[in-house]
Amino acid sequence: MTEYITVANVGEIPDQEGRAFKVDDVMVAVFNDAGSYRAIDDMCPHAGASLATGFYDKDSVTCPWHAWRFNVCEGTFCDNPRLKIDVYDVRVVGDEIQVSKLPRVTDSESTLDSETTPKSDPTNGEESSTVNPNG
Repeated sequence: MTEYITVANVGEIPDQEGRAFKVDDVMVAVFNDAGSYRAIDDMCPHAGASLATGFYDKDSVTCPWHAWRFNVCEGTFCDNPRLKIDVYDVRVVGDEIQVSKLPRVTDSESTLDSETTPKSDPTNGEESSTVNPNG
């Protein structure tokens, strides 16, 4: 059975905004979309910014530091949906907003790591070559 922890009361997270809460040992970002709540890992895997402070628009949040966008329903990186961050189930019991203690498990688990994290492309997709200064 899934365990939940109360993180806030209804009305404490403004509509179309997020807040970060500690759930056991993990910071989780909880977003309010017209009274429907969604929760994802709060830390952007690119550079560690708090996603709760990012720009929230319907089903996605944009990282405030480098504009990485994540779908808050699925945890997918919007520019490459094969990569994802953890998603947590949220429920409202009475006036309490509760978040599951463990992330949701999906059939195709994939996480961002140093080998799969996309890097900025300074060439904007154009082919580049390396110049050897020693000839």
